[in-house]
Amino acid sequence: MVLVSGFIEKMKVQYNSGRGIEYHLPIGEKLIHMNPLIGKKLRLEHVGGIECLNCGRATKKSYSQGYCYVCMTTLARCDSCIMSPEKCHIDKGTCREPEWADKFCMTDHIVYLANSSGIKVGITRHNQIPNRWIDQGAIQALPIFRVANRKLSGLVEVAFKEFVADKTNWRKMLKNEVSSLDLYKEKTRLIELAKTSLDNLIDRYGTDSIRLINDAEVLEFDYPVTEYPSKVSSYNLDKSPVVESTLVGIKGQYLIFEEGVINLRKYTSYNLCLTY
Repeated sequence: MVLVSGFIEKMKVQYNSGRGIEYHLPIGEKLIHMNPLIGKKLRLEHVGGIECLNCGRATKKSYSQGYCYVCMTTLARCDSCIMSPEKCHIDKGTCREPEWADKFCMTDHIVYLANSSGIKVGITRHNQIPNRWIDQGAIQALPIFRVANRKLSGLVEVAFKEFVADKTNWRKMLKNEVSSLDLYKEKTRLIELAKTSLDNLIDRYGTDSIRLINDAEVLEFDYPVTEYPSKVSSYNLDKSPVVESTLVGIKGQYLIFEEGVINLRKYTSYNLCLTY
């Protein structure tokens, strides 16, 4: 029996084309390889305490997946424009952290199509590929535009949202109720539907700021899951601090147990004890 404990971060992922996905859980000072634990009975317990991911102070509640209330209200990475990038306001001089935004927002972003619970449009920084898609539990993904900054990526995403979803149905994703799609065909169809809005953005911001990606290949992902749930029941460590069950798979940032699932990203900065 092995016991490890400490404050956790979201699982780190490693994509090996043709060989599946490897997951590692940062917990305390350890980095636990989770794939070998599939098929074993685990005990996961919130033993008390949440520590802010930014400042390290104790907090009774986690905000924005791992922050205390003060940091949630002062950090740019917790601002509403993170969820709605088209509302980025760094150009107005009102960003909470201009230096942080220069590094994370004022850099190339990718607008993509992904298939996790059906087709969706999304955005991510260019250096977050393919981890972003794996975190969403996508089985396929295709980059379609490379844009100059986060705000522009949000505006391009908005142009597509009239014709395609921008959210993942996490229950369908976890039940694996998804079939492969021809993302090249979907790309052509959606670009034609959004043509007027896209042309207006290119006229306004220039062709160098919004570039169509013509040579990208569709990436496909195979997750380490031995059994998908027919009905999804989610564990809540805030209400019941102990999960004790056999791990049957990992998809996205979810651990899939025989009796339920848990989104570990939701519990970033929680003090957990893992026994296996």
